[in-house]
Amino acid sequence: MSQDVLFEQTGPIATITLNRPDKLNAWTEAMRSELIDYLEGLKGNDEVRTVILTGSGRAFCAGQDLAETASMNPEDHESAEAWIDGFDRLYRAVRNLDQITIAAVNGVAAGSGFQYSLLADLRVGDSKVRMGQPEVLSGIPSITGIWAMWSILGKSKTSQFVLTGELVDAAEAQHLGLLNYLADDGGTLAYAQELASRLSLLPPGAVRLTKNRLRSLEDDDLTDAMAEAKRVHREAYGTGEPQREMARFLAGRR
Repeated sequence: MSQDVLFEQTGPIATITLNRPDKLNAWTEAMRSELIDYLEGLKGNDEVRTVILTGSGRAFCAGQDLAETASMNPEDHESAEAWIDGFDRLYRAVRNLDQITIAAVNGVAAGSGFQYSLLADLRVGDSKVRMGQPEVLSGIPSITGIWAMWSILGKSKTSQFVLTGELVDAAEAQHLGLLNYLADDGGTLAYAQELASRLSLLPPGAVRLTKNRLRSLEDDDLTDAMAEAKRVHREAYGTGEPQREMARFLAGRR
């Protein structure tokens, strides 16, 4: 395993950390594949009762590393669909865990990284949190983002997030239900660990059955969202617009 994703188990608590702080934990396909391996390895692990998802440095996850996707060939539909399939596996790997999952959101959670945080059962952050769905700013249509936000935000706020690309601060995130708990600054992980310790004492059978029901309410919508993401991204990347906008963003950053 690389050092871009870290795994640690302390008693009944497993912690998975995205560890690419110089890139705000923006992930690559290789990172997501490694993350999936860790998550799928927790399935059926009765020793672990809670799972904390977090990032190192000043970000939770800034989403896709645009340097990896900016050069995607508009004619390579198979690669575009395989890219969506990878996210499908990742999202299901988080959702299919029987353990309670807690996202310790430190700093920025944006794009697919924002969606990843919403997959957790509970989310903790501090005043430095910034959350949102800025994909449209890079020419990327937000399809799975709509699915991830809809049940929390409803149509009005979901439309605002996906069409403006705005990020909200911690207070607004908690008001909207994107964060469940606010910790003191710098105390997000400690808060998540204390919460995980308490929740680890819950009867695992009741937790598993409750999570099964919660999951079943959204499974069909997730399947539909992934199918639509393939169709829409094939069309979008076929025009070359996302590639041009991502290249423009990267050139400006340099």
